[in-house]
Amino acid sequence: MDRPDWPLAWLRAELGYDARDPALFRAALTHRSAPGPNNERLEFLGDAVLNLVVAHHLYGTFPQASEGDLSRLRARVVSAEPLAEVAASLQLGEALQLGSGELKTGGFRRQSILADALEAVCGALYLDGGLAVAERVIERLFGPMIAALPAPHELKDAKTQLQEYLQSRGLALPRYQVERVEGEAHAQTFYVTCEVPALKLSGEGLGSSRRRAEQEAAERILADLASSVDPRK
Repeated sequence: MDRPDWPLAWLRAELGYDARDPALFRAALTHRSAPGPNNERLEFLGDAVLNLVVAHHLYGTFPQASEGDLSRLRARVVSAEPLAEVAASLQLGEALQLGSGELKTGGFRRQSILADALEAVCGALYLDGGLAVAERVIERLFGPMIAALPAPHELKDAKTQLQEYLQSRGLALPRYQVERVEGEAHAQTFYVTCEVPALKLSGEGLGSSRRRAEQEAAERILADLASSVDPRK
């Protein structure tokens, strides 16, 4: 978008917000690869604002959750993948100003760029309208995701479950190895193996990120354990 009012049009259409200082949102929607003020400083601020608002919401929503549970719940909401999903739902990629190199490689679809830009927008909202405004927008964007979170006792992911299982039996931790990565930078697929030498078990996983692939590999190990270990032990 090259019109002077491009950030304002996106803000009104997607967030229903009228900016007092359009320059803040021009910067928030400008990647460092493009000329002019970019969103790196606003991303830093927005990360803190987003974490505060989400933490506050979770604190009230899950009154019985422990500190560890709350941290895991927050990670489900403010990590790169869910942030990028929310950004995509807002068509934020189409509103971004990117350098020619990022445009050619599909940067407007890249998870990290979308997540960082959404954090920058949160920072701009905070500076432009204050915490109450930022909180209102963030809760509207992330409220459905928070409402759909699992119960705290269901939060431990496959890697954590596998690690705790092995540690409880005095066994060495699993080894994860990236076997290969396929696809373009904005649409990669990771292939990972997980090995537990002490139990002579291995599992394979694939995903759009290394973390996802590792989780799937760990899930396969856990499935093997569930089918082979005597449940009375």
